[in-house]
Amino acid sequence: MLQSIKQLLIENLKDELTPEKLELLPSSYQKIGDIIILDINPEFITIDDVIGKIILKNIPNTRTVCKRTGSINGVGRTPQIEVIAGDNNTETIHKEYGCLYKLDVSKIMFSKGNLNERSRLAKLVKSNEVIVDLFAGIGFFSLPIAKFSKPSKIYCIDINPVSILYLDRNVHLNKVEGKIEVILGDCREVTKKLGKVADRVIMGYLPNTREFLDSAFFVLKQKGGVVHYHDTFKEEELWNKPIEILEKSAQKNGYFLEKIQEKRIVKSYAPKIFHVVIDATFSKR
Repeated sequence: MLQSIKQLLIENLKDELTPEKLELLPSSYQKIGDIIILDINPEFITIDDVIGKIILKNIPNTRTVCKRTGSINGVGRTPQIEVIAGDNNTETIHKEYGCLYKLDVSKIMFSKGNLNERSRLAKLVKSNEVIVDLFAGIGFFSLPIAKFSKPSKIYCIDINPVSILYLDRNVHLNKVEGKIEVILGDCREVTKKLGKVADRVIMGYLPNTREFLDSAFFVLKQKGGVVHYHDTFKEEELWNKPIEILEKSAQKNGYFLEKIQEKRIVKSYAPKIFHVVIDATFSKR
């Protein structure tokens, strides 16, 4: 699309809205499969459907247009959205990095801002590694690894039954049966049953991921391994604070931080707060 979404809306609504209101129209959108999700200013509540129909008509391969009605809710990270145009069915299949993700956008959060991180992680996995994904969701990180790397096994854990339902479907959709074991449950309990099996642990959950570091070390192999630690930190805390947290947690669990392989800002999470990831290698004391 050559023109921006804002230009498109201004062009279609310039005779109905004041110049001041035209400036408040959405300037971006998220497209997941054939569904578009918008942030719309509350001032436009009476013409939400008009905005939705303009987008539905002008953006190719769009079946449904939704608006966000609130923030992400609860441990299961449930979005709050409302359909404003098109088909009321909010289930779709999103294709990314050669993987297919089936999900319901009204029940599952899908962050397209993590695309580079998902593809990057798949390239780091070595042959025959055992991986534990503590917060697997619908397979955001595990599906690319299963499809494009050669892991021995991936244990995918999630506490949200809806995520697990779609994860199970996505395993079949991507033809990676046999590589992934899907487990419904709290990772703090599941890791106790799995024991020390992991060469690599993925911690792709926000915020306060640090509260689950004990579980990561509980499942890490006796000799050690790699932890991909995602969390949120203030700008002034980078990078001393997250590294200090990792060092203290490792020491508490009988490991030591051997090496920081990489530390990255994934994206902005809030004003002056960042979603970061640290790839850290730990060894046994």
